[in-house]
Amino acid sequence: MKKSRRLALLGASGHGKVVADAAFLVGWRAVDFFDDAWPDFSCVGPWSVIGNSQRLIEQVSTYDGVVVAIGDNSIRLQKMTLFQELGLPLVTIIHPSSVISQYARIGKGTVVCAGAIINPFAEIGCGSIINTAATIDHDCKIADGVHVSPGAHLGGGVQVGKSTWIGLGASVKQCIRIGEDSIVGMGAVVVRDVPSGVTVVGVPAREMRI
Repeated sequence: MKKSRRLALLGASGHGKVVADAAFLVGWRAVDFFDDAWPDFSCVGPWSVIGNSQRLIEQVSTYDGVVVAIGDNSIRLQKMTLFQELGLPLVTIIHPSSVISQYARIGKGTVVCAGAIINPFAEIGCGSIINTAATIDHDCKIADGVHVSPGAHLGGGVQVGKSTWIGLGASVKQCIRIGEDSIVGMGAVVVRDVPSGVTVVGVPAREMRI
């Protein structure tokens, strides 16, 4: 693989650290962080934060790729939409220890973390996060801006709507449909379809009402 030169990351958070680490492993030589809390927030781990979103846009010609490394699904999608409209070079970061079928499709700006498995004919939308050791089985359809948390498992043919969050260690039965902007709680076991805009928790997962 030819080594790329410079990567700009928007989002100096824990997720940003994970993305930076994976980026170095797949050949990016330099990573610069940007965050909208700058200049009050000036470093993340060993890396300096050198500007905010606007400064990234102004300096984008000096970068070979851009990743929105923000954990919040809605904010991540907002920033990605803006950057796409402005023609910024959004890239996908795939950790080398992940296993991805040659028949799977991964959208632009998505991050696939260490140990994740994506099986044949799964489709992952743009700007999603398939986190550490998560598994996406055959024929799943994951929309834009979804976060599948560490250790979560989706059976074959599962459909997940835009901006939904699948929590740590959750399990989703095959062929289940989960709507947009929903949350599947940590450790939940989903055996029925989940509508949009709700939070489900427990075993089996049920809608949480406040």
